[in-house]
Amino acid sequence: MLSQKINVLYLDDEEANLTSFKANFRREFNVFGVKTPDAALAVLDNQLIHVAISDHKMPTITGVQFFEKLSLTHPDIIRILLTGYKDIDTVIEAINRGQVYKYFTKPMDPDEIKETINGAYQFYLANKSTRETYRKLLDENEQLEFMLRQKLISWAKPKLPYNFTRDF
Repeated sequence: MLSQKINVLYLDDEEANLTSFKANFRREFNVFGVKTPDAALAVLDNQLIHVAISDHKMPTITGVQFFEKLSLTHPDIIRILLTGYKDIDTVIEAINRGQVYKYFTKPMDPDEIKETINGAYQFYLANKSTRETYRKLLDENEQLEFMLRQKLISWAKPKLPYNFTRDF
């Protein structure tokens, strides 16, 4: 069992789907269910979200379009797309534009979704760890470059044979 509950944003314009998702997963995860992309953005302003799940077909925006925007503003969030349609073009678009971790067709299997969310969270943690290590390496590299520049400057200073500041 994970020590921290995973924060999951679920975007779907159908109230019944939101209710069902919350009922299935509220014990396992912190579920933030919303009906509109604007409501989703409001949640993102106030909560650390690890995994975002979106329905694809919605009245104002597609799930892929939402994820495309999300990848620019919140690139760390792992994205999962749900759709009632088996359309290969949607899958390709989701991967290429929305940078989707996983794609599911409805109806979805709750056990498979739960396993996927847990896997997505592990992926989130691994990415976070990699980014932190990368930042540390960049900092250490800057420090080493600074020290090297200092050493090169001291080597480049001309050495005078006599100490002219000494009183005779």
